[in-house]
Amino acid sequence: MIFPWQAEDWQALNALRPQMPHAVLLHGQAGIGKRALAMAFGQALLCSTPAADGQACGQCESCHWFGQGNHPDFHLVRPEALDDESEGSESGEGGKESKEGSKKKAPSKIIRIEQVRRLIDAVGVGTHRGGWRVLVMYPLEMLPVEAANALLKTLEEPPSSTLFLLITDRIDRLLPTILSRCRQYAVQPPRPEAALAWLKTQGVPDAAALLAESGNAPLAALEAAGADERPQLAALVEQLARAGKFEPLAAAELLQKTPLPLVFGTLQRWLFDLISLRMAGGPRYFPAHAEAAAACAALVEPLALQTMLRAVQERRRHEHHPLAARLVLESVFLEYRRMFVTENARP
Repeated sequence: MIFPWQAEDWQALNALRPQMPHAVLLHGQAGIGKRALAMAFGQALLCSTPAADGQACGQCESCHWFGQGNHPDFHLVRPEALDDESEGSESGEGGKESKEGSKKKAPSKIIRIEQVRRLIDAVGVGTHRGGWRVLVMYPLEMLPVEAANALLKTLEEPPSSTLFLLITDRIDRLLPTILSRCRQYAVQPPRPEAALAWLKTQGVPDAAALLAESGNAPLAALEAAGADERPQLAALVEQLARAGKFEPLAAAELLQKTPLPLVFGTLQRWLFDLISLRMAGGPRYFPAHAEAAAACAALVEPLALQTMLRAVQERRRHEHHPLAARLVLESVFLEYRRMFVTENARP
């Protein structure tokens, strides 16, 4: 199944069937349904009796295998850390996963080279049903260089009737050699009204604010609605709105057990709103805090805000492997407060 806002994306993918490329790279904003789109397209290619619009019938033997997660011609590759997570409607079900490791070790957050090698071995034999073989891999930005090079060899000489559906939120982090061997397709975000209507059907409270905070990504908003960390992140926004009265050490203590990607993401969106307001725009992510954000923005020059935003973006490169989360947060938060104190101290 695809989401209501993906009709045009589905038509575009379905139009590739007559001259199907060996690899399609789906890229775009996180939380808009790229994985669900890839899974639906993969199932449709394997379906014995697809519908008139190309979608899978959901009733044939192939669809039953897919739904049970054991289709012999479908392979799903993702980091081990995602294996036990409930992907919900973002990714759907279907297909056997390629995974490596033991329960005794912490699950890997990257796609390991062993997973890629097993995938290469799997595509080296013929398909079980004499039709398509589909391989879905995500998130591609979590593919290390050595694993990417191993995958590259197969992309250069792909087996017949094999389609790689590769998914990424960060196309800017991919190797040029990988990009050059894929048909790139930018998945479009939904229109705000369509995203909001869908969130309301899911029973999400305060849907409009959550959707804005998630950058019009409805699946991200849905996930945020049920996140245990939401109270801490809301408290962070309240603290950030205090500008020079922000309490860095107290905030770091409060958020030290909150995943750094969530903290940095919130701070990054807040800074984006301040820059937008400073440049005579409006807040995109926190419209409910527009007045407080405007007051903060008026205290700092745009260059200082942009410098701070770049510093946060740089720290995000290592957000999954912090040596000491609390110390990292204290450092970032002190920089944020210092920005206001320094500006106000100028003659």
